Amino acid sequence: MRLTRLIEGLNIINLTGDVSAEVTDVCFSANQCQPGSLFVAIQGLKNDGHDFIDEAIACGATFVVYEKNRLFPSTVTSIKVSDSRRALGLIAKNYFGNPSGCLKLIAVLGTNGKTTTTYLLESILQEAGYPCGVLGTVNYRYNNKTFAAPNTTPESYEMQKILRAMADDGITHVIAEVSSHAVDLKRVDDCDFDLGIFTNLTRDHLDYHLTMGNYFQAKKRFFSEILTKSQKAYPQKMIVNADDSWGKRMMKDLSFPAMTYGMGNDCAIRPVHYELSLEGIKAEVSLAGDTVLIKSPLIGKFNLFNILAAAGAAFILQIPIPMIKKGVEKLSSVPGRLEPVISSEGFNVFVDYAHTDDALRRVLQNLTELKKRKIITVFGCGGNRDKGKRPLMGEVAVSYSDFTIVTSDNPRLEDPMDIIAEIETGIDQMKVKKIEPGSMKFNGDGHFYTVIPDRRKAIETAIGVAEKEDIILIAGKGHEDYQILGAEKISFDDRVVAKQFLEARRR
Repeated sequence: MRLTRLIEGLNIINLTGDVSAEVTDVCFSANQCQPGSLFVAIQGLKNDGHDFIDEAIACGATFVVYEKNRLFPSTVTSIKVSDSRRALGLIAKNYFGNPSGCLKLIAVLGTNGKTTTTYLLESILQEAGYPCGVLGTVNYRYNNKTFAAPNTTPESYEMQKILRAMADDGITHVIAEVSSHAVDLKRVDDCDFDLGIFTNLTRDHLDYHLTMGNYFQAKKRFFSEILTKSQKAYPQKMIVNADDSWGKRMMKDLSFPAMTYGMGNDCAIRPVHYELSLEGIKAEVSLAGDTVLIKSPLIGKFNLFNILAAAGAAFILQIPIPMIKKGVEKLSSVPGRLEPVISSEGFNVFVDYAHTDDALRRVLQNLTELKKRKIITVFGCGGNRDKGKRPLMGEVAVSYSDFTIVTSDNPRLEDPMDIIAEIETGIDQMKVKKIEPGSMKFNGDGHFYTVIPDRRKAIETAIGVAEKEDIILIAGKGHEDYQILGAEKISFDDRVVAKQFLEARRR
């Protein structure tokens, strides 16, 4: 592709070289460059691409897009821009022929519920006969092809690349989990979205955003700047959880029409009546005036909210209501989202991704309403992440659980015992009795907890002490099939480990 076509629309400060030359490919990693490549130097979270310009040129790059002043060899065409990260997205859009323009592209934003909402909407669209792709936390997938997801939302170049691959493979609808990082780092600025769903906002990622206000502004920017410029013609492009305080603020701050969902009678998508149990959800749902009875095997009130969000999006996309019903009912579970681990021991075991205090609270509140005996919770907190949520998660876990096992999550470069100590600061030792791991007898009512740093041993202990009609929740890692210890990533899947100890107990 000629350079002139590739850089069309860029805010160029200075350009030196031949703009009519042919570009072989586009790279933002220097070691991927080859003769004729265009290298875009972007500032990453850990490394600055400008430090690798010489490496890119040595690998053959003959075109460089950059921000910071420097000298270039006469053989290199240099393009200085005001924002090279923003430039990467626009260049990728031009390079891959604006694939989002020929797709129905739906974004799901929020702290909790994104993944389950994408799975529900995917199931609905497939039931309606539409070839569907998904970009999310668990994986990227389309047409029975599955790819690992290094980020919830791909970098802008990778985003355009996979959207082009999907479009070329016959996909018509794509659902993308759009993270606050992705919005802040301009990964989706050059995508033409049809709809945006806002699920909720609770504390998370403050190691990056620093304040809840900043976190909200990142989410809001998607709707106020990215979605509003979309050329798609839906009368309503925004679907908002009206029961969430930040959702209400979002609607107040923005002027364009939104479809609301929630429990209130004024919500366009709401349950007229619902029943929750360990067998699932039974709800009579009003879809903008039309009523449909939905029976879902998903568990908990928060999943009812996810069903409402997905149903609302499908309704705007003009999916027939019978197909919405069938799609919701067809989805039996979501990887790592209150995912059941089959047990023949008379108690329930669930694995969930809850890794914030609010997410853990929501899960435990729902399980508390459904429990018949004890709730046993196994959880930890990740290292090198927001430390402020650690005591909050400790407080939540012991408040709703009869027995809590505090363990290790992904400690990364931190000492697991330091993380556990910070979790314990949120536990009121006057109200919650700490017991030794070898003493697992519960005398009378009350809340108890123990510390078992080895996550495998913690899961084994929970399964070993569980009794008939108890509920075990293993929280924090969900679908992840690894544990990060120091700089090493080892194989570890809560679901697999739980199955192993359930089988050992059965034998």
